[in-house]
Amino acid sequence: MAVFSKAGCNNGGCHGNANGRGFLKLSLRGESPLLDFPAVAESTASRLVIREDAEKSLLLRRPTLQMQHEGGKRFDVGSLEYETLRKWIQQGTPNDPKNAPSLVELLTEPQERVVVGPENAITLRVTARFSDGSERDVSRWAVYEPSDLIVDVGQDGRVTATTFGETTINVRYLNLQKAVRLAFVPERPHFQWAARSPANAIDEAVFAKLRSLRMNPSDRCDDATFIRRASLDLIGLLPTREEARAFIGNSEPNKRALLIDTLLMRPEFADFWALKWSDLLRNEEKALDKKGVRVFHAWIRESIATNKPMDQFARELVTGIGSSYENPPSNYYRALRNPTLRAEATAQLFLGT
Repeated sequence: MAVFSKAGCNNGGCHGNANGRGFLKLSLRGESPLLDFPAVAESTASRLVIREDAEKSLLLRRPTLQMQHEGGKRFDVGSLEYETLRKWIQQGTPNDPKNAPSLVELLTEPQERVVVGPENAITLRVTARFSDGSERDVSRWAVYEPSDLIVDVGQDGRVTATTFGETTINVRYLNLQKAVRLAFVPERPHFQWAARSPANAIDEAVFAKLRSLRMNPSDRCDDATFIRRASLDLIGLLPTREEARAFIGNSEPNKRALLIDTLLMRPEFADFWALKWSDLLRNEEKALDKKGVRVFHAWIRESIATNKPMDQFARELVTGIGSSYENPPSNYYRALRNPTLRAEATAQLFLGT
């Protein structure tokens, strides 16, 4: 299973999609090894696995491009991936014994790191912990998926930055995954922290992050800039001339907080953010009919207007069943009929992966 994942064989664009690819269908990212085992070891596909002459198996010849393979070369003859599969086929493609330890935890070192120039590389170490208490270094077999193309990641987990910036690397091994957050910043030898005191919990988090990146926060913007940014961010509209003049001329010390409260209570706030969430949740006529779009949008807007907690909002969406007219959240699944698309969309929306 680790070989298929490392080589990318069970990705959604290859044999891991809903319909498989060519002669082989695997579960997406190896999420169902009990289904993948018979698909490979007990396959009726011609010459997929040849136990009496392992090296002639298509399972080895295609990904090494000894035969035509639409997915291109996945590993070399003699590589660790090749030898692992070859020995398994020679042994008769045995399944794991019923009492085999299962993977229970994935550990990464580091979990989070800011790399300061001139250094531009770091090596990730990935440890798998199993149900019998044993641990194994699986850095060579883990899959590394960076969120941004500012880094190159080698097979052994060596991360090299091509430019300064931040990235999250999703580390996968078998059925578990872990996010590693890395930032590569210039040395800035004369940097000195020069921020004002935090005004709230968000400031505290932002200031801590900026300080770790050796960056001072921007200067406080003027009133005209503030009302323009706040209005566009919260209600999607520019302030009127009268609103802008009244705000700039207001001498109250807490007028910015009062402006935010006022904008949050305006009906345009619910209108604007219902539109954004409708886009994210694929609330559109090509997936739903007119009535479905209307009732789903009304539910989203009401949720925002009544300040429904986000955990409740998400729970109602992912547990929505029944008539999509009578229970509007169930339109979420109506718009995502394809199981693979549904899984990916849900993971991105609610898990951020």
